Parts: sequence; C-alpha cells; structure tokens
Amino acid sequence: MLAPFACQPTASHGRLHQERMSSFRSPFQRDRDRIIHSSAFRRLKHKTQVFVEHEGDYYRTRLTHSIEVAQVARTIAGVLGLNTDLAEAIALAHDLGHTPFGHTGEDAMGALMAPYGGFDHNAQALRIVTRLERHYADFDGLNLTWESLEGIAKHNGPVTGPNADAKHAGPLPYALAEVNADWDLELHTHASAEAQVAAIADDVAYSHHDLHDGLRSGLFSEEDLMDLPVTGPAFAEVDAFYPGLDKMRRRHEALRRVFGRMVEDVIAVAQGRLDAAKPQSVDDIRHMGTTIIRFSKPLYQELKAIRSFLFHRMYRAPSVMAVRVKVTQVVHELFTAFIADPSLLPPEWQEAVRTAQDQTALARVIADYVAGMTDRFAIQEHARLCGGALIETHQGPAFPT
Repeated sequence: MLAPFACQPTASHGRLHQERMSSFRSPFQRDRDRIIHSSAFRRLKHKTQVFVEHEGDYYRTRLTHSIEVAQVARTIAGVLGLNTDLAEAIALAHDLGHTPFGHTGEDAMGALMAPYGGFDHNAQALRIVTRLERHYADFDGLNLTWESLEGIAKHNGPVTGPNADAKHAGPLPYALAEVNADWDLELHTHASAEAQVAAIADDVAYSHHDLHDGLRSGLFSEEDLMDLPVTGPAFAEVDAFYPGLDKMRRRHEALRRVFGRMVEDVIAVAQGRLDAAKPQSVDDIRHMGTTIIRFSKPLYQELKAIRSFLFHRMYRAPSVMAVRVKVTQVVHELFTAFIADPSLLPPEWQEAVRTAQDQTALARVIADYVAGMTDRFAIQEHARLCGGALIETHQGPAFPT
C-alpha cells in the first residue's frame, strides 16, 4: 500500500507518445527497465566521479554510483510508503547526462557551450531520454512517463520561480527548455517525494563513497577522519567493539556506520515532516514550498564539514588538479576540432550535421557527441585527432591497495 502522497502508477500523467499499458509491469517499472537498457546507461561504466577512468579498477564510476543511489532510494522510499520503482528510475537516470571526466568535464563543456545556450547535466539527461536514444520504432528517446521526466528535471528543487536555487538564475539550458516546451514539467514547483528521495540518496551515496575512494587513493588517511564529525565517532565505535581489527575491515565497518547514520537521519526527518504536514496527494508535496526529504540541521552541518575536508584534500588535491587541467584540455580540443571540421564526426552523426541550420545547432550536435563519450574514448579520440597522448591509458592495479 502506497502513502496518499506517493506517485500512484494508475494516476500517472502518462507518456508523450501514447502506448499500450503493459500487462505485468507498472509504468514506472517500464521506465526503470528502459533506462537500464539504454546505451547512455551502459556508457556510465566508463565515466568517472572524481578520478579518471584508467586510474584504478576499484574507484567508483558513474554506473556504480548510480546503482548505489538507486539502492539507497529504494530503501528510503519503501520505508516512507513511496513508489520505489519511480524513485529507483529517477536515481538510475540522474547522471545520464554527465560528460566524460566528471564535474571537470561538465565545467569544460559549460564554458564551451555558454554562447550556444549553456550546458547542464540534468538538462542533458532529459535530452538523452527524450531525443538522443534512438532504438524504438515509434519515437525518439525512451518515452518515459511525465513523472520520471519531472524527477530528472527538478529532483534538486524548482528550476524556475521564487523557490528556485540561485544557480538556476538566467535562461534555462536549451536542452531543458526544449523538453519543457514539448511537455510542461511545472518547473516552478518541487518534484514528487520520490524524486526528492533520489536527490538525497545521491548525497548519501557520494558522501559515503568519496570518503572510501579518497582513502583508497591515499589522498588522506583514517587518522585524518578521526578529527571530523560523523566519521570520527564511527571509527571510535568500531575500535571499541573490534579492537585490533585489520585496516580494511576497520575502514569498511566505520564507513558503513557513516552510511547508516545518514540514511536513518533522512528517514526520521522525513517521517516527522510528513506527519506534521499531512499531505494528502503528490500535488500537496509539489506545492509545499519546501523540500520535504532532507537531512536534519545538525547532520547537515556535520556533513558540510566533511565536504569541506573532501574539497580541499580530494577534489582540489594537487594530483587531482593536475589531471583536471589535462582533461579540460581534452574536452576543449575535441570540441574545437569537431566545430572546425564536422566531417570528423562518425557517419551516423552526419545527418544531424547536415540538418543543423546554424552554428548554434551545430555546436549542440557536437556537445551531444562529446558529452556522450566515455573517459577512455575521449582520451583515445583526442590522441587520434589532436596528436599526442595527454593522459596515459594504462590500467589500474589488479588488486585494491
């Protein structure tokens, strides 16, 4: 039984292109399955979070991250009486629009596309699921339900209107504006509770696994985490229960406690806020004027301290920054090469080039192509087209260190 404020499959706004209902899957289950079977989802296995794909086999990729986000989202949604299939679908789709090389690649693409309508990975994810995936006979994209598209567009909050985050100031990214023109996603409201769960699950997952990856990389040690909130008490608890535990087990036991603390906090806060607000429909959630699924204020402040630590010790570590410079150059030079000579694009992209009516349309075709590249393919194409290998493509260690 779903809560009254959950997204009910029978009350879905449907799909832009009408289809027959499945006899054994709900609309949101079909969305999830289409996302998993998409080409863009498969490419996530060779797109990275922080480290470049070749640097090691045990760091998270966008694919493993998305699976972890989906697992957290299903757990939280199930406890709250929400639609777990919709929460999972949005979680699995939330990173489809990311460029190669993580946020560094997105920053580079954003600068390149600034004259052509901008670039945003959430907007690009919508472009992928509505236009760029081309496997079905009756439509472009995946023909997802309105609720899934809404969740991809605004799981982090309203994109327009008085409640929009300041980072959304200015015109909408063109990819989002195009989709919204076809089908109004009510960008001024909050998203469903399921989409909000997917957003907080993203925060939980990366807060946990960036600590794990940072330790594995050697950018900081367990001792560095003893002085931080949440992580310090977690390691102290493990040491009290399991004195002398070997390093890898100690690390895992401590970080799983950090993970559990975040999930339990989100569930407790959500239950309290839902009990107080007593929403009776999903539209009550959308028009509440505030996010209903969030961390408590004390934990949010503690996580800010951890994120500040990660920013300085991991995201802006000298070794990471050196690679950021190189991958930024890779994205810039690939984009520039294709703009100068679109015939370098593969044959299957030439029809899009021929129908591009101006430089802006051409730039968007090239952005679609470059943004869809994996880390490995971008490095290889850069070496082939631009000469020289800026980044070695050797494989990482065979075993974790």
